[in-house]
Amino acid sequence: MSEKPKAVVLLSGGLDSATAAAIALSEGYDAIALSFDYGQRHHRELEAAKIVVQTLGIAEHFIVAIDLAQWGGSSLTDRALTLPKDGVQPGIIPSTYVPGRNTVFIAIALSLAEARGAEAIYLGINAVDYSGYPDCRPEYLEAYQNLANLSSKAGIEGKAPKLLAPLVLLTKADILRRALELGVPVELTWSCYQGGEKPCGKCDSCRIRDEAAIAIGRPDLVGNS
Repeated sequence: MSEKPKAVVLLSGGLDSATAAAIALSEGYDAIALSFDYGQRHHRELEAAKIVVQTLGIAEHFIVAIDLAQWGGSSLTDRALTLPKDGVQPGIIPSTYVPGRNTVFIAIALSLAEARGAEAIYLGINAVDYSGYPDCRPEYLEAYQNLANLSSKAGIEGKAPKLLAPLVLLTKADILRRALELGVPVELTWSCYQGGEKPCGKCDSCRIRDEAAIAIGRPDLVGNS
Protein backbone atom coordinates (compact mmCIF):
# COMPACT_ATOMS: atom_id res chain seq x y z
CA MET A 1 0.00 0.00 0.00
CA SER A 2 1.49 3.33 -1.06
CA GLU A 3 1.92 6.14 1.42
CA LYS A 4 -0.37 9.13 1.29
CA PRO A 5 1.08 12.31 -0.18
CA LYS A 6 2.00 14.89 2.44
CA ALA A 7 0.66 18.41 2.82
CA VAL A 8 1.61 21.18 5.21
CA VAL A 9 -1.41 22.98 6.65
CA LEU A 10 -1.09 26.45 8.15
CA LEU A 11 -3.25 26.13 11.26
CA SER A 12 -3.98 29.19 13.36
CA GLY A 13 -6.69 27.56 15.43
CA GLY A 14 -9.46 29.55 13.79
CA LEU A 15 -12.43 28.37 11.76
CA ASP A 16 -10.89 28.98 8.33
CA SER A 17 -7.59 27.22 8.90
CA ALA A 18 -9.29 24.28 10.64
CA THR A 19 -11.59 23.91 7.64
CA ALA A 20 -8.62 24.04 5.26
CA ALA A 21 -6.97 21.29 7.31
CA ALA A 22 -10.09 19.14 7.11
CA ILE A 23 -10.23 19.67 3.35
CA ALA A 24 -6.60 18.56 3.01
CA LEU A 25 -7.41 15.37 4.91
CA SER A 26 -10.56 14.77 2.84
CA GLU A 27 -8.50 15.10 -0.33
CA GLY A 28 -6.24 12.27 0.73
CA TYR A 29 -3.26 14.08 2.21
CA ASP A 30 -1.28 13.16 5.29
CA ALA A 31 -1.35 16.58 6.97
CA ILE A 32 1.47 18.25 8.88
CA ALA A 33 0.13 21.16 10.92
CA LEU A 34 2.12 24.38 11.28
CA SER A 35 1.16 27.12 13.73
CA PHE A 36 2.85 30.35 14.77
CA ASP A 37 3.29 32.13 18.07
CA TYR A 38 3.91 35.58 16.62
CA GLY A 39 3.06 37.77 19.59
CA GLN A 40 -0.66 37.88 18.79
CA ARG A 41 -2.92 39.22 21.50
CA HIS A 42 -5.27 36.29 20.83
CA HIS A 43 -2.63 33.76 21.86
CA ARG A 44 -5.60 31.65 22.96
CA GLU A 45 -5.93 30.49 19.35
CA LEU A 46 -2.85 28.29 19.72
CA GLU A 47 -4.61 26.21 22.35
CA ALA A 48 -7.47 25.80 19.89
CA ALA A 49 -4.98 24.72 17.21
CA LYS A 50 -3.71 21.93 19.47
CA ILE A 51 -7.27 20.73 20.05
CA VAL A 52 -8.10 20.82 16.34
CA VAL A 53 -4.97 18.78 15.57
CA GLN A 54 -6.01 16.13 18.10
CA THR A 55 -9.63 16.05 16.97
CA LEU A 56 -8.79 15.72 13.28
CA GLY A 57 -6.15 13.08 13.99
CA ILE A 58 -3.17 14.99 12.61
CA ALA A 59 0.02 13.28 13.80
CA GLU A 60 2.54 16.12 13.50
CA HIS A 61 2.15 19.68 14.73
CA PHE A 62 4.89 22.30 14.74
CA ILE A 63 4.50 25.59 16.63
CA VAL A 64 7.11 28.14 15.58
CA ALA A 65 7.80 31.31 17.58
CA ILE A 66 8.37 34.48 15.55
CA ASP A 67 7.81 37.62 17.60
CA LEU A 68 6.29 40.08 15.13
CA ALA A 69 5.03 42.05 18.12
CA GLN A 70 8.54 43.43 18.65
CA TRP A 71 7.87 46.12 16.06
CA GLY A 72 4.08 46.17 16.16
CA GLY A 73 2.27 47.80 13.27
CA SER A 74 -0.98 45.93 13.88
CA SER A 75 -3.71 46.00 16.50
CA LEU A 76 -3.27 42.22 16.74
CA THR A 77 0.31 42.57 17.98
CA ASP A 78 0.36 46.02 19.60
CA ARG A 79 -1.89 46.33 22.65
CA ALA A 80 -1.55 50.09 22.54
CA LEU A 81 -3.75 50.03 19.43
CA THR A 82 -7.50 49.54 19.57
CA LEU A 83 -9.14 46.60 17.84
CA PRO A 84 -11.72 47.68 15.25
CA LYS A 85 -15.33 46.89 16.14
CA ASP A 86 -17.25 48.65 13.38
CA GLY A 87 -17.11 45.89 10.78
CA VAL A 88 -14.94 45.59 7.69
CA GLN A 89 -15.00 48.76 5.59
CA PRO A 90 -14.74 48.30 1.79
CA GLY A 91 -11.49 49.61 0.35
CA ILE A 92 -9.86 50.09 3.74
CA ILE A 93 -7.11 47.81 5.06
CA PRO A 94 -8.04 47.26 8.72
CA SER A 95 -5.60 47.75 11.59
CA THR A 96 -5.73 43.99 12.20
CA TYR A 97 -3.55 43.49 9.12
CA VAL A 98 -0.16 42.25 10.33
CA PRO A 99 2.67 43.50 8.07
CA GLY A 100 4.32 40.61 6.26
CA ARG A 101 2.59 37.91 8.28
CA ASN A 102 1.46 35.59 5.49
CA THR A 103 4.66 36.18 3.55
CA VAL A 104 6.71 35.02 6.54
CA PHE A 105 4.39 32.12 7.38
CA ILE A 106 4.30 30.74 3.84
CA ALA A 107 8.09 30.99 3.55
CA ILE A 108 8.47 28.78 6.64
CA ALA A 109 5.76 26.43 5.36
CA LEU A 110 7.76 26.07 2.12
CA SER A 111 10.85 25.16 4.14
CA LEU A 112 8.94 22.52 6.09
CA ALA A 113 7.27 21.19 2.96
CA GLU A 114 10.56 20.80 1.11
CA ALA A 115 12.25 19.14 4.09
CA ARG A 116 9.41 16.63 4.45
CA GLY A 117 8.69 16.11 0.75
CA ALA A 118 5.19 17.59 0.98
CA GLU A 119 3.37 18.13 -2.29
CA ALA A 120 1.05 20.90 -1.14
CA ILE A 121 0.57 23.70 1.38
CA TYR A 122 -3.00 24.41 2.45
CA LEU A 123 -3.89 27.96 3.47
CA GLY A 124 -7.10 29.19 5.09
CA ILE A 125 -6.83 32.66 3.55
CA ASN A 126 -10.01 34.33 2.35
CA ALA A 127 -10.46 37.31 0.03
CA VAL A 128 -14.19 37.83 0.55
CA ASP A 129 -14.79 38.78 4.17
CA TYR A 130 -11.30 40.26 4.57
CA SER A 131 -10.89 41.84 1.14
CA GLY A 132 -8.76 44.59 2.66
CA TYR A 133 -5.89 42.23 3.45
CA PRO A 134 -3.36 42.42 0.58
CA ASP A 135 -1.88 39.01 1.44
CA CYS A 136 -5.20 37.15 1.17
CA ARG A 137 -5.80 37.74 -2.54
CA PRO A 138 -5.59 35.19 -5.38
CA GLU A 139 -3.02 37.34 -7.20
CA TYR A 140 -0.81 37.36 -4.11
CA LEU A 141 -0.98 33.58 -3.96
CA GLU A 142 -0.18 33.29 -7.67
CA ALA A 143 2.89 35.49 -7.26
CA TYR A 144 4.03 33.47 -4.27
CA GLN A 145 3.64 30.25 -6.24
CA ASN A 146 6.02 31.68 -8.83
CA LEU A 147 8.50 32.42 -6.04
CA ALA A 148 8.11 28.89 -4.67
CA ASN A 149 8.88 27.49 -8.11
CA LEU A 150 12.09 29.51 -8.35
CA SER A 151 13.46 29.62 -4.83
CA SER A 152 14.12 26.02 -3.86
CA LYS A 153 15.76 22.77 -4.91
CA ALA A 154 12.30 21.21 -5.10
CA GLY A 155 11.13 24.03 -7.37
CA ILE A 156 14.10 23.75 -9.70
CA GLU A 157 13.38 20.04 -9.97
CA GLY A 158 9.76 20.82 -10.85
CA LYS A 159 8.46 19.58 -7.50
CA ALA A 160 7.60 22.81 -5.71
CA PRO A 161 4.66 22.39 -3.31
CA LYS A 162 1.35 23.67 -4.62
CA LEU A 163 -0.07 26.58 -2.64
CA LEU A 164 -3.74 25.74 -2.19
CA ALA A 165 -6.32 28.12 -0.77
CA PRO A 166 -9.65 26.27 -1.04
CA LEU A 167 -11.55 28.96 0.87
CA VAL A 168 -10.18 32.04 -0.85
CA LEU A 169 -13.39 32.96 -2.70
CA LEU A 170 -15.96 31.58 -0.24
CA THR A 171 -18.13 33.63 2.11
CA LYS A 172 -17.87 32.96 5.83
CA ALA A 173 -21.27 31.28 5.69
CA ASP A 174 -20.00 28.94 2.96
CA ILE A 175 -16.92 28.17 5.04
CA LEU A 176 -18.99 27.40 8.11
CA ARG A 177 -21.22 25.04 6.11
CA ARG A 178 -18.16 23.27 4.72
CA ALA A 179 -16.65 22.97 8.18
CA LEU A 180 -19.78 21.32 9.55
CA GLU A 181 -19.95 18.96 6.56
CA LEU A 182 -16.37 17.85 7.20
CA GLY A 183 -16.82 17.36 10.92
CA VAL A 184 -14.62 20.24 11.99
CA PRO A 185 -15.00 20.85 15.75
CA VAL A 186 -16.30 24.36 15.10
CA GLU A 187 -17.12 25.02 18.74
CA LEU A 188 -13.48 24.34 19.67
CA THR A 189 -11.92 26.74 17.16
CA TRP A 190 -11.03 30.31 18.14
CA SER A 191 -11.63 33.29 15.87
CA CYS A 192 -11.91 36.16 18.37
CA TYR A 193 -9.17 38.79 18.25
CA GLN A 194 -9.30 39.20 22.00
CA GLY A 195 -7.45 36.77 24.22
CA GLY A 196 -9.98 36.08 26.96
CA GLU A 197 -11.62 32.86 28.00
CA LYS A 198 -14.74 33.66 25.98
CA PRO A 199 -15.10 35.40 22.59
CA CYS A 200 -15.84 39.11 22.88
CA GLY A 201 -18.61 39.09 20.27
CA LYS A 202 -17.67 42.64 19.23
CA CYS A 203 -14.46 42.48 17.16
CA ASP A 204 -14.70 42.18 13.38
CA SER A 205 -13.82 38.49 13.44
CA CYS A 206 -16.51 37.63 15.99
CA ARG A 207 -19.11 39.70 14.15
CA ILE A 208 -18.43 38.05 10.79
CA ARG A 209 -18.46 34.58 12.30
CA ASP A 210 -21.67 35.17 14.26
CA GLU A 211 -23.40 36.62 11.20
CA ALA A 212 -22.42 33.48 9.26
CA ALA A 213 -23.86 31.23 11.95
CA ILE A 214 -27.18 33.07 11.78
CA ALA A 215 -27.14 33.02 7.97
CA ILE A 216 -26.91 29.21 7.84
CA GLY A 217 -29.56 28.72 10.52
CA ARG A 218 -27.21 27.79 13.36
CA PRO A 219 -27.81 30.43 16.03
CA ASP A 220 -26.48 27.94 18.56
CA LEU A 221 -23.01 28.68 17.20
CA VAL A 222 -23.27 32.42 17.87
CA GLY A 223 -20.72 33.47 20.47
CA ASN A 224 -19.05 30.10 20.13
CA SER A 225 -15.71 31.23 18.76
